[in-house]
Amino acid sequence: MAEWWRDAVIYQIYPRSFQDSDGDGIGDLPGITRRLDHVAGLGADAIWLSPIFTSPQKDMGYDVADYTDIDPLFGTLSDFDALVARAHQLGLKVIIDQVISHSSDRHPWFAESRADRTNPRADWYVWADPKPDGTPPNNWPSVFGGPAWEWEPRRRQYFLHNFLAEQPDLNMWNPAVQDALLDTMRFWLDRGVDGFRLDTVNYYFHDDRLRDNPPNPDYDGPETFPRQRHTHSKNRPENIAFLKRMRALTDEYDARMMVGEIGELGQPAIDLMAEYTAGDDLLHMCYSFGLLSEEFTAAHFRHTIQGVHDHAPDSHACWSFSNHDVVRHVSRWADHATDPDALARQSAAMLLSFPGTICLYQGEELGQTETTLEYHELTDPPALRFWPEVRGRDGCRTPMVWDATEPHAGFSDSVPWLPVKDEQSLRAVAHQQGRNDSVLAAYRATLAFRRNQPELRWGQTRFLDLPEPVLAFRRSQDGRSLTAVFNLSPEPLQMQVTGETALTGPSQATLDGDRLSLPANGFAWLIGAPDLAA
Repeated sequence: MAEWWRDAVIYQIYPRSFQDSDGDGIGDLPGITRRLDHVAGLGADAIWLSPIFTSPQKDMGYDVADYTDIDPLFGTLSDFDALVARAHQLGLKVIIDQVISHSSDRHPWFAESRADRTNPRADWYVWADPKPDGTPPNNWPSVFGGPAWEWEPRRRQYFLHNFLAEQPDLNMWNPAVQDALLDTMRFWLDRGVDGFRLDTVNYYFHDDRLRDNPPNPDYDGPETFPRQRHTHSKNRPENIAFLKRMRALTDEYDARMMVGEIGELGQPAIDLMAEYTAGDDLLHMCYSFGLLSEEFTAAHFRHTIQGVHDHAPDSHACWSFSNHDVVRHVSRWADHATDPDALARQSAAMLLSFPGTICLYQGEELGQTETTLEYHELTDPPALRFWPEVRGRDGCRTPMVWDATEPHAGFSDSVPWLPVKDEQSLRAVAHQQGRNDSVLAAYRATLAFRRNQPELRWGQTRFLDLPEPVLAFRRSQDGRSLTAVFNLSPEPLQMQVTGETALTGPSQATLDGDRLSLPANGFAWLIGAPDLAA
């Protein structure tokens, strides 16, 4: 029997923005539990919760101050247990974000480590002496801008932070640190979680000689981080041994899995996916950023999907079009459609036809668009620092909209932490419920179709050679084939079809004899393996 995660559809929940139950304007665990029926009714197999641990919230929970407790903003451990029980009752697996490349500077481990150079946790974080002139030990930059080093006067040393200065990097070279982090994972496995989404999994280790990174001659943009090739500050080969320890831990439990987030694009991402998932003693799969860009061409989708298969045939990929870190795809690809709802329906059909595990981001099933925010409404550190060149991630993190007739679209009785604006409220669940022409209905129908098609869940994939703007590929399983065709254009087009076939599933096309007519951003599933010509 295939592992549950291999063909799963995982629904990502951003806890701050899903449902507020206590009127403080911030989503919480009881609110999520209340709305799990929506996720189950959609047809998802699992939920992924962005961080819910105790945190000062400098980076919205990705700065953890206690790995084995729930932040009071979200509730209690009892609330978490109730959520897991209800999810399992509905047939949903529960995956939690595990942020172990760094902690919060408020974590007791760091408070002890920074006090002096001789305490029991003195080397639990990455410390380094300054250069003779007092500057940082090397040229490594922070993802969020500026150097990746912060001065600590008590130790007269710098500590490493690949992200915010409030997020010091843990020293994975220390076996005691590895042991402590594995213990925190065991805590949640014992509480019944079904898996971990491993944040920044390729950042765990650093070069122990702290060598400078070389420049990246291929980048000439406004940000500092991409100006280097990060050969020494991340993507280190030493990661492998620790990933094996993590896998050995999860293998002590039945039907658990780990998916690693690799924040890379192109060939470097493919190489890491292959390296981190090889064999059966590392990660179960990797979460790819390959489809989170602004590119919307058949060549890009084909190259990304086929590239993983060709260069990392033993790896297992997890694909998504949107998440909590990027502009929502309906807005990101808006120039390629005249009707955002048509684009949303096509995106669902395309993503859910791809091989591998699929992630949907909350609100995606509503065709939700990016929220336009003013500076005074922002909370995201990069946006606050580099506005207006950097707009930040708040626009994709605004609250879920449930009912436009209720205050704040049913998310909260109080003013929410990020605003709910009219453009988003118009896409509320209640407004789309029961409408066969809604984006929500299209997602439910497409998910149901995928669930009933072994070809789409497990089939081999072969791309067809067709010119832009047509993306077409064939999924085959046990002698059965299904051909998926997508018109990635705001203009209708026609194709010639040779061979016995018929439309199936919730196709947005017509087939008249040998003529397949695809509307703007239309799509079709064809039974069998017909020949297609533009």
